[in-house]
Amino acid sequence: MSSYASHIIHHSKKLRNAPNLLRHDRALLVRCFSHNAQPTTGKTNIRKVHCHGFAPLGGETRSFSSSTKSLSGTFTRNVSTTMNMGSSISGSIYNNQISCLQGQLRRGFSSDAGLPPHQEIGMPSLSPTMSEGNIVRWLKKEGDQVSPGEVLCEVETDKATVEMECMEDGYLAKIVQGEGAQGIKVGEVICVTVEDEEDIAKFKDYTPSASGSGGDVAKGSSDSSPPPPPKKEAVEAPVAAPEPKTSKPSAAPPSGDRVFASPLARSLAEEHKVPLSSIKGTGPDGSIVKADIEEYLASGGKQVSEPAPKAKGAAAPALDYTDIPHTQIRKVTASRLLFSKQTIPHYYLTVDTCVDKLVELRGQLNSLQEATGGKRISINDLVIKAAALALQKIPQVNSSWTDDCIRQYHNVNVNVAVQTDNGLYVPVVRDANKKGLSAISEEVKLLAQKAKENSLKPEDYEGGTFTVSNLGGPFGIKQFCAIINPPQSGILAIGSAEKRVVPSSGPEQYKFASFLSATLSCDHRVIDGAIGAEWLKAFKGYIENPESMLL
Repeated sequence: MSSYASHIIHHSKKLRNAPNLLRHDRALLVRCFSHNAQPTTGKTNIRKVHCHGFAPLGGETRSFSSSTKSLSGTFTRNVSTTMNMGSSISGSIYNNQISCLQGQLRRGFSSDAGLPPHQEIGMPSLSPTMSEGNIVRWLKKEGDQVSPGEVLCEVETDKATVEMECMEDGYLAKIVQGEGAQGIKVGEVICVTVEDEEDIAKFKDYTPSASGSGGDVAKGSSDSSPPPPPKKEAVEAPVAAPEPKTSKPSAAPPSGDRVFASPLARSLAEEHKVPLSSIKGTGPDGSIVKADIEEYLASGGKQVSEPAPKAKGAAAPALDYTDIPHTQIRKVTASRLLFSKQTIPHYYLTVDTCVDKLVELRGQLNSLQEATGGKRISINDLVIKAAALALQKIPQVNSSWTDDCIRQYHNVNVNVAVQTDNGLYVPVVRDANKKGLSAISEEVKLLAQKAKENSLKPEDYEGGTFTVSNLGGPFGIKQFCAIINPPQSGILAIGSAEKRVVPSSGPEQYKFASFLSATLSCDHRVIDGAIGAEWLKAFKGYIENPESMLL
């Protein structure tokens, strides 16, 4: 076969000229794939190519069938090749020519259903981890004119609510996914735009196909209509199969009255005409054994009335509950934390630090802030600064694990956990080790406000190398262990400050001091125990001697 194919390729002039024919005017090649256009130019008859490929060579058959469809503004072609004598080379050349045109012909092609040129806009990926999104609201309505840069709608991603902007001029012809639509996969069609205003009405009843390529694809070409029925039958068969499976469990409740007993116990019960339903079994899984029958006979059948009240009281009253739908941020938080606990070997180190000097320094700085009109500095701001300086001093903690290496970051970007009504957010303070306390305070307050308003953008929470979570100040939690935020290798959990009695170095035997508990969660693949302890020692030094943070 291979030698015969080689003979055909080398000796057929018409086949050798196939690439030249395909490289002919690209415009003609485009038109030849329109199912209705049949142009001719000079001596070249394009009909020989249109939907039928090349003219037959001898007894061999070579044919091409094509179909067009529009998917998110792109023009794609499915080219099928039928050859009797192994002439696959011409088919590959033909496909290569079609692939070359796909980059130029991106949109504006009518479909087989007679729809005018249009563009299907799919759900964009607005964050690296986004797989689906929700439509919060549409800022444009059907029939409105849109321009590049104008906001079409607000999309709730796995991180925040983001505005989706239009990329081209046109008119919004159809909104496929309305306000409140949830679980829309990335790439799934959400709306359709057209170039001409008079084409809007033609998309009134437009519905995209299941594949997301538009409603026009469902009709397709007449040549492809026979195959769908077998596909439907193949799909319907497995769909019908689960029905009996679901009906079997439904029949299980009546079998709840079934009594399990050993063969010897059954024969003994039948011999003495004892109803098994009136006996409480003491065997495995509550089954009735011979000893239960003998005990029943010895008691003179007093057990008959005992099981009845128990059976009546077995049915517990139905629980009253409310199902709260998952938000995107809740889904992502659950997924990432589960992944963290399942794949990261956590261990925890806790240290108590005296914060008397820290509180005193904070009071002095806030006096200066108030005098200059600045915002007040919180204990959490000082903790973030101390953590950032400790990361700079012990860079092994400012790292993450990869399959090939341990990646040590040169930037100290600290994520700050912020709890909102919508869920948990972790906006990032970039280069916290290089910023002053006033700048950190203002940035944290701004990011916390944006998180509560659900208006964080990807650059507000991406790129963190370490996380700080504080449940002490707002909630009074004494101490807790936080879950690492992958791909980071550490997270610091801050508890509340409390007064304790400690020995005094002065004339008095004891004194009162305020202590704060800090727990470092470490990824043991990256941070050894001694390294984690060294980092906590550095952090404690900055907290107990806060003046060193200002140097």
